[in-house]
Amino acid sequence: MRPRRASATSYNRPARTRNGSAPPSEGRETQPTCGSAARARPATHHPHPGRPHMTPVIESEEQKDLRAAVAALGKRYGRDYITRTVAEGRHPTELWAEAGKLGYLGVNLPEEYGGGGGGVAELSIVLEELGAAGSPLLMLVVSPAICGTVIARFGTEEQKRTWLPGIADGTRTMAFGITEPDAGSNSHRITTTARRDGDDWLLTGRKVFISGVDIADAVLIVGRTEDARTGRLKPCLFIVPPDAEGFQRNPIDMELNAAEKQFELVLDDVRLPADALVGDEDAGLLQLFAGLNPERIMTAAFAIGMGRYALSRALDYARERTVWKTPIGAHQAIAHPLARAHIDLELARLMMQKAAHLYDAGDDVGAGEAANMAKYAAGEACVNAVDQAVHTLGGNGLTREYGLASLITAARVARIAPVSREMILNYVSHQSLGLPKSY
Repeated sequence: MRPRRASATSYNRPARTRNGSAPPSEGRETQPTCGSAARARPATHHPHPGRPHMTPVIESEEQKDLRAAVAALGKRYGRDYITRTVAEGRHPTELWAEAGKLGYLGVNLPEEYGGGGGGVAELSIVLEELGAAGSPLLMLVVSPAICGTVIARFGTEEQKRTWLPGIADGTRTMAFGITEPDAGSNSHRITTTARRDGDDWLLTGRKVFISGVDIADAVLIVGRTEDARTGRLKPCLFIVPPDAEGFQRNPIDMELNAAEKQFELVLDDVRLPADALVGDEDAGLLQLFAGLNPERIMTAAFAIGMGRYALSRALDYARERTVWKTPIGAHQAIAHPLARAHIDLELARLMMQKAAHLYDAGDDVGAGEAANMAKYAAGEACVNAVDQAVHTLGGNGLTREYGLASLITAARVARIAPVSREMILNYVSHQSLGLPKSY
């Protein structure tokens, strides 16, 4: 089991700059320390009657402090901020930068490379709480969770020193490229190939639905190389700069109300140095799954946060909207579906916490099963919570004023990506229940 840090203070410690000094606050409101957050946290009575209160029953005190501090940050930005950045066609750079300075973006990365020394459990808290405030950061799923984790676990010392400090403080961002036009759920059909040319690699292939390439300093590309012993192709991971010759990105026109854009990548004999290869050429599959489990856990956090936000808007409306003599929330036709949505979100979070705990403890096999289940449960809970929230508001649920309609398509992403719910059911059928495969 990877040792945990003894101190809680570094969760709220500002990320370090390249010279090791703490960056200036730039006039921002001071974020509460973990200790002050704990003192400010209310007692066990319900702090907001009528609002969904998620109880983190298996979290440590420092994780609860982290949750409270990130929630305060998210509240200062909120849904209006994200809506404005999307309308302006830009990324939420202010929130990203502040979260980086406060140490939240790299909370899962090693302390010796500028991170917080925590794990995916802590990073999932960050994404969930920002989402619950209406200001999620999708690139948290990609840059620190997938790419940062893979480099921290398998990268060379030079790769760690080059990339991890910047990923941790938010000054550098990395995208992740695995999906291909003919290789979605079946990663064995990946055709992006890397062949040796002297000491270099030549990378050729296509990728689709790659998030955030326009703001990325590099893309962690999943390709395949030929096994010299068997002649078969095996997966390998390469760090590819987006300005490399032969690297082309094409935006995909998405009907999603999100700041993060999606791209098709075309790689035409992109020449890479030998040190672009991450880790061991013969351990690519292990390295790949080391990044995919955190991706599923973080997608669950993204979905749970979105569901909590939608539910909170519905509850505010149900408590105030009066059609006859009492608020509509007093009627079971309104109250019970909202209660079920809350229960489903709580259950999804518990599975997500289990998956994160197993992963951070080094149990990759156990984490794989739990991460898939968490992603499935969170996706379903999110879709149902958003649907019920819109239904509770009636026509108002489809107006821009209330900001719920855009979540209808966003919530569907949690069912589709990074793996569909049907493929998760296949996984559970085969791996958990021991049933035969149909493919």
